[in-house]
Amino acid sequence: MIMNLERHLTHPIFQIVQSVSKKMGIKSYVVGGWVRDIILKRESKDIDIVCLGSGIELAKEVAKQIGGDCNVSVFKNFGTAMINFLVKDYYWQIEFVGARKESYNRDSRKPIVEDGTLEDDQNRRDFTINAMAISLNEEDYGELIDPFNGLVDLENGIIKTPLDPDITFSDDPLRMFRAIRFATQLNFSIHNDTFDAIVRNAYRIEILSGERIIEEVNKIILSPRASMGFKLLDRSGLLKLFFPEMTALKGVDKVGEKAHKDNFKHTLEVLDNISKETDNLWLRWAAILHDIAKPQTKRFEPKIGFTFHGHETRGAKMIPYLFRRMKLPLNENMKYVQKLVSLHLRPQILIKDEVTDSAVRRLLFDAGEDVDDLMRLCHADITTKDYNKIVRYRENFKKVTQKLLELEEKDRLRNFQPPVSGEDIMEVFGISPCKEIGIIKTIIKDAILDGAIPNERDAALNLMYKEAQKLGLKPKHLINT
Repeated sequence: MIMNLERHLTHPIFQIVQSVSKKMGIKSYVVGGWVRDIILKRESKDIDIVCLGSGIELAKEVAKQIGGDCNVSVFKNFGTAMINFLVKDYYWQIEFVGARKESYNRDSRKPIVEDGTLEDDQNRRDFTINAMAISLNEEDYGELIDPFNGLVDLENGIIKTPLDPDITFSDDPLRMFRAIRFATQLNFSIHNDTFDAIVRNAYRIEILSGERIIEEVNKIILSPRASMGFKLLDRSGLLKLFFPEMTALKGVDKVGEKAHKDNFKHTLEVLDNISKETDNLWLRWAAILHDIAKPQTKRFEPKIGFTFHGHETRGAKMIPYLFRRMKLPLNENMKYVQKLVSLHLRPQILIKDEVTDSAVRRLLFDAGEDVDDLMRLCHADITTKDYNKIVRYRENFKKVTQKLLELEEKDRLRNFQPPVSGEDIMEVFGISPCKEIGIIKTIIKDAILDGAIPNERDAALNLMYKEAQKLGLKPKHLINT
């Protein structure tokens, strides 16, 4: 069936490409993700153009036609060029490439590239839904070219490779992660033959860089229901190869009538809960990692059952290693995740116990600017199916939240810095850095957090003088009197 999609070609770039291609005597097509997304009625601003000729030369000529501040970036090694230009206050990115066919060496996902036909170019695509093209040529402008029935797979919600999936995934193992990513983002199913090939070829990810893997994993995590992606990663065998610590969360141990919950399932519930609240990637990572150390800290106590004492501290210590291995950034984002993991039990303890001002002040002090995200994580961590427990937790949660708001307004403890610094102490008492300074600062901090003195400089200075006297320190103006 011939389908014409000219009505979707409203962007001015398409008429420009048609005009320039005609003058150059070559044929051009828009392909891949943009075609898929306009059929799905999803917003898409990255456009890929394939031509039967030089993509670099076509890009240069198109840029001349656009004029103005249109920039061309050329990547000679890949035979591609990219132009960026402003349309309605948004910079569009259009990539141009000549049609090509590819072959692979077994130890590399980098293909050997030769010039090819449109058919060759569609054959090399990862999935049928990404192999569709729309003609930009005058004689059949807007016509859909769909050799692998990608349109049918779109309608049925199926992820399937155009050619033999074993060859597709062995050639470029990253496509296995992409299959799961697209299934998760689009809420599609992976065709049985395609999924079975992922299972058979999972070991091939050994030739992939960690950077490429984590780029796809992060896209899965940012999907509306990331748990679906992790379940597919687990079933396929990919998860245990790049993130074995997460698969170690699976399973339930039982001794007599005492058992613990499946921490893998619980983690995915927490991830989905937090995803309903925010698209913050690093808060979602905190949800994934909040119980990551439970397998190492699991103990059975006959009177209590299974315990995981200290898993929050152990988990926080694991995070730098995990981030380094998985090529995640070792910067403030890692420290943010580490902080949330180390503190994630604190609000729950407050929820279960009587809420004291001192405990809430210390939580505000330790969490700082991240206290709101910590409370979101804590709320997401409540996954019990016991209705009465949920009601009780939520009521206590409201009390803790209200107390946080009240004390934050009263005591200004978010990102709290003691009103008396170490430099102040050295200046007043004419001393160099020493342990006494740390003792005085700790006493002042604890007094403020316990509510013994207000978070004000005069009160802190008075306490400083009292404690310094106990330590045998005199103000420098009294030393010789």
